[in-house]
Amino acid sequence: MAPAVSPKNRVWSRREIEGLIGDGRKIIILDGQVVSADAWLPYHPGGDKSILHMVGRDGTDEIRALHSKEAQAHMQKFVIGRIHGRWENFLPPIQGGSFRTLVSKHVEDEVLYAEEDFSSSENYTPPSPAFDTEETRNEVRLRHAELVQFKTAEALTAHAISTDLSKYPPLDKKSQDEIVSKYRQLDERLRSKGLYQCPYSSYAFDFARYMTLFILFSTFLHYSYYALSGLSLGLLWHQLVFTAHDAGHMGITHGFHTDTCIGIFIADFLGGLSIGWWKRNHNVHHIVTNSPEHDPDIEHMPFFAISHRFFTSLRSTYYDRDMTFNSAARFFIKYQHYLYYPILLMGRFNLYVLSWSYLMSPTQAPRKGPAWWHRYLEMAGQVFFWYWFGYQTMYLRIPTWSSRITFLLISHMVTAPLHVQLTLSHFAMSTADLGIHESFAQKMLRTTMDVDCPPWLDFIHGGLQFQVVHHLYPRIPRHNLRRAQKYVREFCHDVGIPYVIFGFARGNKEVIGRLGQVAGQLRVLEECRKVVAKDIIEGHHGH
Repeated sequence: MAPAVSPKNRVWSRREIEGLIGDGRKIIILDGQVVSADAWLPYHPGGDKSILHMVGRDGTDEIRALHSKEAQAHMQKFVIGRIHGRWENFLPPIQGGSFRTLVSKHVEDEVLYAEEDFSSSENYTPPSPAFDTEETRNEVRLRHAELVQFKTAEALTAHAISTDLSKYPPLDKKSQDEIVSKYRQLDERLRSKGLYQCPYSSYAFDFARYMTLFILFSTFLHYSYYALSGLSLGLLWHQLVFTAHDAGHMGITHGFHTDTCIGIFIADFLGGLSIGWWKRNHNVHHIVTNSPEHDPDIEHMPFFAISHRFFTSLRSTYYDRDMTFNSAARFFIKYQHYLYYPILLMGRFNLYVLSWSYLMSPTQAPRKGPAWWHRYLEMAGQVFFWYWFGYQTMYLRIPTWSSRITFLLISHMVTAPLHVQLTLSHFAMSTADLGIHESFAQKMLRTTMDVDCPPWLDFIHGGLQFQVVHHLYPRIPRHNLRRAQKYVREFCHDVGIPYVIFGFARGNKEVIGRLGQVAGQLRVLEECRKVVAKDIIEGHHGH
């Protein structure tokens, strides 16, 4: 009797995998293996959305970039077989991909016959011209205006895609496979250089800055210099975020629970923000960077739109709701290049709302698996934060409401440069979708830019100025990103991908320019509607 074949050695065909996904299974290709993530979905510490964006795709590079060796080894429990040869990506269901289930040919023939019968032109009766009233003609004109807007938006989208295709390597198999191969070789080179090892001594200087700012905050508060106290606290929060970011990517000890607890202590206990919310949000951002429908880091309606595609009330797959393009959005986006800095001054208040929405949601934070208790620790951290900051500091230590408001606004608004930094590396970059055949490395380089600064200013930017390097290799500790940058630039030159880097001032200019460009596109589309509306009114009166 022939020995039984291990399920992990079963070779799955493309059609079989499509059928599994069509039946609702969450199938991902990892280094030639077929992984069924269904059982792991509710336990995934990084949330379900990041997994859903990998369904039907070869997620090898994304998974390696965002997960430790231990996590990747754990995924072997969910391997159900393997594939033969190179995998051609499907469009994931969450992004609109459609999949056929595994049905018999007889059923398929019946379905096809029914579809042909339904779509037959013999069953269609055109409306009678006798009912072509003035009201109907006006409706036709309005639909014509909408069609003009749609075609204009389509032209803008086509132009953006064409521009990217002219600047970046082609999407054929040979070109993209070469990029993937060299990207993985670079990863090995960076590991051999020790750049994945955290330089703990660098945190000594960070800790000294943290203590200095904390002492200034406490001293100014004690002597009733509330504005200066708020300034010092805001600068402390600004600096602490960089270490929380390191912890969120497991870039400190590389231990999941240890780094998560460091992140919770900094973000929740000291800053009042949820590290769990940030990780769920940030993981998706790293996978679908700058995608208007999918990347929460660029979904800031009604305040900002970095693409004309937001004018169509896109549905956010992250928030599971339409980003309605209403009158408020029209106002803010028409003036977004002027309102950019004032709105970002209030950015921290929005993070409180998002944090509590995450922690109170019955579905977002994992309730099972290794991270089940993180949510409760975060809630304890939130209570602690509002006790020491809201009650002990603002209510008990500051005597008047005017001083409290001054302290609150200054401490929160001084963190605005951090929000500028977070948007700087993406708002001015491409939002075009080049399709399912683009490699992870090329997409990251196409949607992300670096900010140039002298080494002595690195502590101000906290590693966020090296977003290109970070997006390619997010688990490299931030204190090593400058060293890694030269290798990434060599890689870009080798594969023919532009490495985008601007100084801080030029980067801000690029972002403001992009916001102004989109605002201009909105004004043009609105003028189009006004012309058609005027035609309707004049035509009606003329009749």
